Amino acid sequence: QVQLVESGGGLVQAGGSLRLSCTASGSIFRFNAMGWYRQGPGKQRALVAATTSGGSTNYADSVKGRFTISRDNAKNTVVLQMNSLKPEDTAVYYCGAVERLDWYWGQGTQVTVSS
Repeated sequence: QVQLVESGGGLVQAGGSLRLSCTASGSIFRFNAMGWYRQGPGKQRALVAATTSGGSTNYADSVKGRFTISRDNAKNTVVLQMNSLKPEDTAVYYCGAVERLDWYWGQGTQVTVSS
């Protein structure tokens, strides 16, 4: 059973930074891709950033230049560094991983950016 454990959410003022971590219960090499998704109030869950097993990355247009996704294979961890945060970044952030056709999700962590 795959478990994804997130940490690092919280409350921050606009312009501040937060670092989210997602640690898997086993090797992350098994996943085709891992990423961070977010769901704001009244909105659908949407991709924020993702990284593949080959090391490529993909970002939502709204976070390009502000967020950086990275992976530490030795620690089975994917990290999302979020800088220059804006109130519109407020959401529950979920770590997601896909292995072939199977998706796995973390429990979510709240990020709140005050203006």
